[in-house]
This record gives sequence, structure tokens and C-alpha cells, in this order.
Amino acid sequence: MKPYTKILSLLFILLANNIYLKAADTAPATITGIVTDKKDNSPIAGATISIPDLKTGTITDVNGKFSLTNISRGTYLIQVTCVGYAGITQRVDFGKSHILNFQLESSAIEAGEVVITGVSRATEIKRSPIPMAAMGKLAIDQHAAAGNVIDMIANVPGVSAVTTGPNVSKPFIHGLGYNRVITLMDGIRQEGQQWGDEHGIEVDQNSIDRVEIIKGPASLTYGSDAIGGVVNLISPPPVPEGTVAGSTMMSYGTNAGAINNSLRLQGNNNGLIWGTILSAKESKDYQNKHDGRVYGTNYKERDARLMVGLNKSWGYSYFNASLFDDQQAIPDGSRDSVSRRFTKQTTEAGGYQIVPNSELNAYKVPVLHQHVQLYRIYNNSNFILGNGANLLVNLGYQFSHRREFTHPEDADVAGLNLHLSTYTYDFKYNQTFGDGYDFTFGVNGQYQNNTIGDATDFPIPAYHQFDVGPFAVVKKSFGKLDISLGGRYDYRSFNGQAAYIDNLNNKYPQLYTAANPASANGVTQQFAALNKTFTGFSGSAGATYNFSPQFLLKANVSRGFRAPSIAELSANGPDPGSQIYHTGNANFKPEFSVQEDIGAFLTLPNVSASVELFNNNIQNYIYQQQVLNPDGSPAINPNYPQYTIFTYTQSKARISGGEFNLDIHPVSWLHFENNMALTYGKNLGNGGPVADSLKYLPFIPPLHTHSELRGAFAKGFGFVKNFYAFVGLDHYNAQDRFFSAYGTETYTAGYNLLSAGLGGDLVNSKGRKVLQVFIEGTNLADVNYQSNMSRLKYFDNQYTAPGVQRGIFNMGRNISFKVIVPFDFAHATPKAN
Repeated sequence: MKPYTKILSLLFILLANNIYLKAADTAPATITGIVTDKKDNSPIAGATISIPDLKTGTITDVNGKFSLTNISRGTYLIQVTCVGYAGITQRVDFGKSHILNFQLESSAIEAGEVVITGVSRATEIKRSPIPMAAMGKLAIDQHAAAGNVIDMIANVPGVSAVTTGPNVSKPFIHGLGYNRVITLMDGIRQEGQQWGDEHGIEVDQNSIDRVEIIKGPASLTYGSDAIGGVVNLISPPPVPEGTVAGSTMMSYGTNAGAINNSLRLQGNNNGLIWGTILSAKESKDYQNKHDGRVYGTNYKERDARLMVGLNKSWGYSYFNASLFDDQQAIPDGSRDSVSRRFTKQTTEAGGYQIVPNSELNAYKVPVLHQHVQLYRIYNNSNFILGNGANLLVNLGYQFSHRREFTHPEDADVAGLNLHLSTYTYDFKYNQTFGDGYDFTFGVNGQYQNNTIGDATDFPIPAYHQFDVGPFAVVKKSFGKLDISLGGRYDYRSFNGQAAYIDNLNNKYPQLYTAANPASANGVTQQFAALNKTFTGFSGSAGATYNFSPQFLLKANVSRGFRAPSIAELSANGPDPGSQIYHTGNANFKPEFSVQEDIGAFLTLPNVSASVELFNNNIQNYIYQQQVLNPDGSPAINPNYPQYTIFTYTQSKARISGGEFNLDIHPVSWLHFENNMALTYGKNLGNGGPVADSLKYLPFIPPLHTHSELRGAFAKGFGFVKNFYAFVGLDHYNAQDRFFSAYGTETYTAGYNLLSAGLGGDLVNSKGRKVLQVFIEGTNLADVNYQSNMSRLKYFDNQYTAPGVQRGIFNMGRNISFKVIVPFDFAHATPKAN
């Protein structure tokens, strides 16, 4: 019996034994109470009371009263929040307490942020030693100009995005991305060919109410590919008991005519939970002063989501199904050499013509485009077992279908056609022992099957992949000191299938499936059979010390593990979107990292500040390098003369930096927010000297500062409540520390971006919310700039005239308008403050 099989067997025996022995009286409790203003004891209407571990909550009525039914007996974190007040977070034993009254204090700082990602139970961020960040629904709504779900978080300090236009973004955390950052949807791994550059994260941004981010190795609880961090996208919580409610959302962006419409409807009847979200997005090509409209950046997206579940005294179980369907144009940056107007390919042999203005200004997706679909079914369950124990079960299935249509004379022939089926599983058993020791024993992983459909390009083989990783975590609070310690063992296996290509008997290369391919005329081997296994240990140890409610220190050391991706191991084919012929290396070792984090946090009535520093040393860091001929010229694949050949290599690397935050609140309604993020990435080589062109890592963001002056008026003016207005300035330093080898990256000039926005809630004479309005303007000065994190910076003709600024510039001025119309069929919304 293999070691990991023994560990799994022992773990499941332990789970079954504890489920049997610890099942206890779970008779439901009913919790009632009132929320008042600490200053004058007046009731607070519209305050939110939530219990994250049970996925339940409610809001106070016009008298500040609330009631929660079917609450599992046990000790849980309860959170009370309201706009304009400091939140309250405390642990409550619902077996003993049935009446809970809270007093909120007016404050410009909403303290006590609670997270569920990477922890056994809901935890305040300030008590977790792991560096984390969170973004709630209000902040998401106010980012009206965000083109996709990753753009919404790209300004969180320490987080950035590699983009290929306004609807294609991949998350980067502290300079690491792609297969080094895991994106979760409600705790379920997002799987859809993460190694690819040309498509974004397959999630409808309108279905996200909250985002939680782990900034650093999270292999302990999420396994391989979380060596850089985790982005957990969280869907809307259930509406209160007895409620059927929803909203319609409409938004419009002036730069590209971006239209985003969405319908949300949710219900809760005696613990039967249901909900649906339907969305439709489309956009024309975006524009800027330097390029005009950028051909190949328009898109059309359709999304649907359905959820049905139960929320009872024994816990909860939610079944979710969703569809993501995106048609995205493929930009290549080709232009007329004289006028510099964009051109489009019209013949297979390479014929081009200037794109007419009517096509640049149209919503229709062009012939050359990609079609990305993702079908997802998953279940989130939490079974309350009594005696401080519970079992979390997350099971999921995803089917990712990604096609790139790259033949201008054969619009229906896919250049790339990949089918990826993924089954994910995640079991966590939580138990409190002795004097407050919280233990988590878990196992998670996935099984993948990738197949190649009818296509003409074959960058990766068909393969099977299996992951399994048991882990254990213990947490303990010693008064002001919180300690967390855990370890994990990972096992990943690849089984790649051999494949042969027929280059003679068809108009385009095709997979050869007949017998004896090695002896067939014109048939060549594209992929050799691959059987690889990777194992590794990861872990984390950290502590938080709360010197006082106003000041705390955090420190954490974590070891990350990442097995190489299938593309890094066995790629052998062209990628039309990047114009690169990729080749893999089957001899790679897994990446291991050790990251040290330390942070200090200060929260005063009128000032909050924080400093977070990190240092990450990575062994066997994998990156691409160009293949050169003996004379130093770029090697070209003879079957694809327009593609340069890149392969992968490994070395040591170090990434270090920090985030700094200072918020000043001279009066309760005025905020002056400032933050700075700095990341350095260096290639340390393998013991010998490193060439200047190789000494920096790719896609490292430059120093970025953000300053924002914001006015927020919760009580508003007349029929306008929760009014806010802001003006912001983002400064990006020049990036002169870049991966310059093979022309991969070039110097990027610094720039400043001006933004502003305002919004609020419109209420009727009864105080009921009837409309929400959000307006946001970005790049208001209409600056011509190129981000070093934009792949479009390198899209242009192979040769340009001297003095011509190469590449495509980022979006110019854009003003976005978002309107949300809420509705409630069951009962009146509590009167606004």
C-alpha cells in the first residue's frame, strides 16, 4: 500500500469514528435581539447579522430587532455590521445564549473583517497570521468600470493582473500567477487551462458578492498551484428567512460601449434556499488617443447560475450549477506600415487588409476569435456533528471547452480545441479539543482528463492528472496570542498520451489515429507518452499578537509546493494567441518555496495604518526562454515560420517586497486613503553568474501608489442615503527591472491615472430602497500609457519604422454608469438610517 493511501485510509477511519461518536443534540435554537446606537440607544434599521460558518443571517427591522431560526447549537463567530458604524465580531455559544443585543458605535473605520478562506472556521483577518485581504459587495459595486472579476481586485495592494484587453485578466499575487495562483469559486478550484495567456477567469463577475485573497503560499490547505496565493470568489449569501428578493443591474461604459445586464433572484422559505443569476455582456473594441479603436478587443459573454439548498439545524448543503460562455476577439496588433491603422488577416497565406471603421465600431465578434465555455456543478456542505465538531464537504465537476478560430478562410475550423474535465473533492473535519485547541484534518485534490478535439494546432497532449493531499492544522489562542501550525503531503501524477500528426493528407495538420503511425508517410510524432509523479511536503507556522484592540503584530513562515503543469512538461505546438511555439521539458522537478511574512497593524479612531513585508525564496522556479540557433538567431519551427520557439527552464528565484497603508479620517465622513505596493523579483540562477538580460523575473509589477479622498454619508441627504463621492490618483513607477532576454519584456515608462466616482441609494417616503446608482470614471485625464502587465504592449508588426512606439496602449478615458433596482416580494425592506 502506498504511503498516501495509508494516510487517506487512516484519515477516513478517523472521520467516520468521530462522526459516529460526536453526533450530539443538534436541536435548533432561535436567536433574537436588538441592535442600537451606542450614543443614544436609538434602534438601527438595516444592520446585517451574519454567522459565516452556517451561511445564515438576517437584517434588523425598523425597530432594530432581528430573529434567527434553525441555528445549530454550538459556538460560532457572529458578525454585526452597518454602514457608518464599526462592526462587532464575537464568538457566541448558541447552546447558552438565545437573546443577543448589540450596540454599534459610529465610526469611519469598519473594523473586524471576517474571512472563511484557508481557515477551519470563520476568522477575523486581524487574528489570522496568514497575510490576507478581502473585498465586500459595496466595494465591488463601486468598481463600476471593472471589465471582469479579476479587474475588480487588481488594485488590492499586493495583487495585480496580467491582461490581454478589457475582458481577459489573470490574477497575480506578489509577482506570481497562472499555475501558481489558485482561483476558487465558493471554495471549488477553478480549472480551465490556466497556463494559457489568451483567456481570463471563467466566472461571471455579477455572481460575486465577496472576494477573499491569501497573499502568499497556501499549499497547506489548497495543495499544488497555490504556491503564490489564492483568490476565493464568493457568491451571494442566502436572503433572510421568509424572503423572496432580487435585483436587476444595468451598466454602461462609454469607452467601448460596454453593456452589462444582470438579473438576480433569491428565496428562503423555512430553510429551503434557492437563487438564480442571469447575465449578458458585450462590448465594442476599446479606444485610446494613440491607437484609436483597438481591433480584436471586443467580446460577447452570456452567463447563467442556479443554486438550491437547505439550511437546517444540522448544517447546510447547497447545490450549484453554472454556465460561462464567452466569445472573445483575438488581437494580433498587425497594422498598415504607413498609416498605422489596424489590419486583419483575410487569407491563410497571410493576406491582410485595413479594418474599416464600421467594423471597429461594431459589437459583432470577428471571424478570428476564441470561444471559451465552462460548465460547472458543485456542492458545498457543512454537517454539524456536535461537541464542537463539524465536517465540511466540497465536491465539484467542471467541463472547460476552449476553442480558438484562427483560419480566416475557414471560419468554422478551430485552430485550438481543448476539452478539460475536472472532478474536485475537499473534505475538512474540524474538532475542538481540550482547552480551546482547534484541529482540522482534511484531504483534497482533483482528477482531470484533457482531450484534444478536431483542431489544427496541438500545443498540449491529451492527459490524465490525479492530485491528492492530506493535511492537518491546529490553532490555539492564548489570550492575546493566536498561534497556527500545519503540515501537508501532496501527490500528483500525470499520464500523457502519445500523439501523431498527419501533415500531408489534409488541408491542415490533423491528429493521426490509424495503426502504425511511425511508418505512415507524412506522419510525425507530436507528443511522446508521459508518466510522471511528483510529491512534496508543505506547511505553515504563524502567530498573531494583539497588544491591544488598536495594535497587533503578525508573523508567518510557509513552505509552498507546486508540481510542473502539463504545458511545462510536454508542450509541443503553436499557440496562435501568443505567436509562440511552446516546447516542454519532461525532466522538471517541482517548485518549492519558503516565504516569510511580517505585518504590523494600527487602528485608532481617526487613523489606521499597516505595514506588511514578505520575502519568498523559490527553488526550481520555472520560466520560459527562447531557443536560439548556433549563430544566436531565434530558432523557427519550419512548419510554423511565423512562430518563434520557446522552451522552459528552471533556476532559483527570490521575490520580496511589501504593502503599506495609511488611512486618515479627520472627521467621520471624510477619508484620505493611501497605500503603496512594491515587489522585486530576481532570478538567482543555479549557482553561476546570471546574464543581465535574465536577472529579473517576468511580469513583476512596478511600485504602485494609490491615494483617494472620499466622502461617505451613511445618513445621506433627504431621499438619498449612503451617498459617497471620491477622487483618486494612481501612480505607477517606470519598470526598469524587467526580463529583457529575447525581447520578452521592454522598459515601461511611468504614468499617473486620475479617477473619480459617486453614488448612493435612492429611497422612497417609507425609507425603502428603490434604486442604487454608481458612477466611476477611470483615466479621466485620457493619458496614453502602456502597463508592463499588459500583453498587448508587445502586439505589433514584426518590424516597425524607427521612432515608432511599438505595441498597443491601454484604455483611454472611460466613464461607467451602473444602476441596480432591488425588489422584494415577501416583506418590506427595513427603513434606512
